[in-house]
Amino acid sequence: MTTDIKRGEGSGLDALQGIVEGRYPPPTMAATIGMVFSHVEAGYVKFHAMADERHLNPMGGVHGGFAATVLDSVTGCAVHSMLEAGVGFATIDLAVKMVRPVPLHEAVIAEGRLLNQSRNLGVAEGSIKTKAGKLVAHATCTCMLIHP
Repeated sequence: MTTDIKRGEGSGLDALQGIVEGRYPPPTMAATIGMVFSHVEAGYVKFHAMADERHLNPMGGVHGGFAATVLDSVTGCAVHSMLEAGVGFATIDLAVKMVRPVPLHEAVIAEGRLLNQSRNLGVAEGSIKTKAGKLVAHATCTCMLIHP
């Protein structure tokens, strides 16, 4: 594995594909949450994630923040995959809808797709599904694009 990605050295797609291919280390949040990048293309990303005992709420279920963080990650990365070298982004709005509880110790599939991009904003949608295809949560996200 090579060094960390330096902002401005390549496009967003190059950076994300480098993570999938193992040329760059994943972001530290991926380890915190238990996310693995599995596929990236322009405007689309796919992750696998698994909640464990680190992600429980006081009732013993998976905290809603787990799904929100995974959805923020896949929607943000869908936007990131379309950015030119040197352009950054920041989430300015994330609307999450929980449909069913996130399963504990069961891999889920998270996907993010770019819906629209202008010079200053990127809008994406994301979903988390069980391996059987049942929807767990979905979200829309708006990102502000930061130009050098």
